[in-house]
Amino acid sequence: QVQLVESGGGLVQAGGSLRLSCAASGSIFSINSMGWYRQAPGKQREFVAGITSGGRTNYVDSVKGRFTISRDNVKNTVSLQMNSLEPEDTAVYYCNADARPKFATRSFNFWGQGTQVTVSS
Repeated sequence: QVQLVESGGGLVQAGGSLRLSCAASGSIFSINSMGWYRQAPGKQREFVAGITSGGRTNYVDSVKGRFTISRDNVKNTVSLQMNSLEPEDTAVYYCNADARPKFATRSFNFWGQGTQVTVSS
């Protein structure tokens, strides 16, 4: 099938920056949209940013102007550059991809294992 592996999380002070990366591997026919979600303790998982195969992006309002999502369609990677981080950004960040495996007739939703981002005040 399709595996997603995230990297780049960690601990940073408020106002700092982190860059998350996610690599998709496995038996991939095509990848449609890719994106990032996050889940803070005691809260539901929420959408953060997404990008289509054509490069269209969208963001949750709380990160607009601070986060930038990008992808490499050749390498099947997606990244999230996070600047001006705030304590409220603390969460486990999950990579997501709508991908069609080889020999499949449709796409499926795949998730990474998550990477912790902690922003101290």
